[in-house]
Amino acid sequence: MTVLKQLQNYGGGFQIKVLSSLLQHKEFLQNIHDIVEAEYFDNPAHHWIVENTLQYYHEYHAAPTKDALSVEFKKIENEVLRVSVREQVREAYNASNVDQEYVEQEFSNFCKNQQLKKAIIQSLEYLEGGQYDDIRNAMDTALKAGLDKNIGHEYEKDMETRYRVEQRGAIPTPWANINELLMGGLGGGDLGIIFGNPGGGKSWMLVNMGAQAIIQGKNVCHYTLELSEDYMGKRYDALFLNEDVQTIHKHRERVNEKVATLKGKLIIKEFTMGKASISSIESHVRKCTDLGYKPDLIIIDYVDLLKSKRKSTDRKEEIDDIYISTKGLARELRIPIWTVSQVNRAGAKDDVIEGDKAAGSYNKMMIADFAISLSRKRQDKVNGTGRIHIMKNRYGRDGMSHKAKINTSTGHIHIEEAVMEEEDDDISDTQQSLTKPKTGTTISEDDRKYLCEIFFELSTEIPK
Repeated sequence: MTVLKQLQNYGGGFQIKVLSSLLQHKEFLQNIHDIVEAEYFDNPAHHWIVENTLQYYHEYHAAPTKDALSVEFKKIENEVLRVSVREQVREAYNASNVDQEYVEQEFSNFCKNQQLKKAIIQSLEYLEGGQYDDIRNAMDTALKAGLDKNIGHEYEKDMETRYRVEQRGAIPTPWANINELLMGGLGGGDLGIIFGNPGGGKSWMLVNMGAQAIIQGKNVCHYTLELSEDYMGKRYDALFLNEDVQTIHKHRERVNEKVATLKGKLIIKEFTMGKASISSIESHVRKCTDLGYKPDLIIIDYVDLLKSKRKSTDRKEEIDDIYISTKGLARELRIPIWTVSQVNRAGAKDDVIEGDKAAGSYNKMMIADFAISLSRKRQDKVNGTGRIHIMKNRYGRDGMSHKAKINTSTGHIHIEEAVMEEEDDDISDTQQSLTKPKTGTTISEDDRKYLCEIFFELSTEIPK
């Protein structure tokens, strides 16, 4: 374990990345808090940041928030130091994490080396006094310092952590009632699925979610396996400008002006359906992260078109494997993933699509953290309406349905906050028995009235 003798020999950039890890990665701080010392840093601002970070961790078992640091800034009497600390904290939060793993490992080794030096010096004093047991204890403590201390969520100690909003990394949707159900939005490691019939507007819902994240300054990776990258980009343009996607090319100047005001970044990547796998998505995410575009939200349109690693004659097994891998990727990267999926033929005819109408495999519902359905029948497409149904929600209530206004020209989708009444839901069994013949074929309301009129006319002509 060869390390440099002094921390300043690593350079200022290295130290900034160390501060970044201490402030933003709890596991790193948890493992190293007992061996890192503020005295290792010769920069007064760095010394102050480390000292206050350690004090905060010892009291709350978490890294200090930006708000907590802002309060502590005001307590610094030296104005020069206060300005310097504020600037160094800003740089730490904006530091690149390209070589984060190397920086954390190297700094850990440096701190362990320093602890061993102290233990050896202290052992010399114990040796003079014949305190051999103390020598062994000192060396054992130094050798165990910095080991992985993450045993999971410690219920008593981690109260501060579990009530932090940023801990989940929730990305809000454009709809307040959906955000309320999700405790702020889909969180890091969560998988959300939108079910619906073909051409119903599922992809537009994904665009709405991506656009909302971009407006809030988040980075979005949008993967498309059906539409081209260019056309998907035009859909975002149409949504941002509230213009028809078919005529968006006439508004290039307005598009440029709008894009310049966006806080977040959008990467659209097209993959070939049936050839790309979840590993292809993961590799691209790694590449974007290495280039400084780490995504805060991943959108896949849609997961069913990815290739499974499992070779099976049963398509259901392949679909299960794809969705399990997608959920695993979300958990590993701690990034929320939204995707869409089709419903079966029976579900396409329903006014409100329930969970049992998922096409391919019902296990999708088991794997998802949040699942909603978008039902749009032929007349809905004409009227620009639809119904949103909360199929599953790990974070709260589900089973509710909401009416929606959907414009598939501009992409704007409005979900009404009011929950649909029972009479607005699926047609009751009694009504269905009146509108469906026993053979199982469906007769529309207009046809039923027409047949009644014909029957009435024929019955009046029968001679007495």
